[in-house]
This record gives sequence, C-alpha cells and structure tokens, in this order.
Amino acid sequence: MATTTKIAISVDKKILQRIDLLVDKNLFPSRSKAIQIALEEKLSKIDKSRLAIESAKLNIAEEQLLADENINGGVSEWPEY
Repeated sequence: MATTTKIAISVDKKILQRIDLLVDKNLFPSRSKAIQIALEEKLSKIDKSRLAIESAKLNIAEEQLLADENINGGVSEWPEY
C-alpha cells in the first residue's frame, strides 16, 4: 500500500484557481489528489521519454546481429557492457 507524506509547496494563483475549479466540478476529490495525479502523470511521461531517448541511441543493425548470433548459437555468453 502506498503511503503519503504531507509537504508544503508554493503554487501560482492561476494554477490553483484552475485546480479548484476541477475540484468544484468533482473531477477530483481534493486539491491534494489533483496535484498528486498530475505529478504521477508527469513523472510517467518523463520515464517514457527517457526510454525513447535511450532506445534511439541503439544501433538497430548491431542489435539484430547480436540477437541473430545468439539464436544461432554463435555466442556462448552475452558480451560484457
């Protein structure tokens, strides 16, 4: 079960007004929950973009060659990184 920790933050007044409108429309049960969900979504996007950036660094032909060698029994163990 996830635990929560209380923190104090400063938020731009206009952003807080927008959050309050969402809470008033019952889209979120509270300011805290709205901010928590927004943070979770942002962190998830960062994680996904980091994966995409690292994946783009891979040499597809080299990775395919390594995979093919291993499938055909050409490599007895994985190369050290």
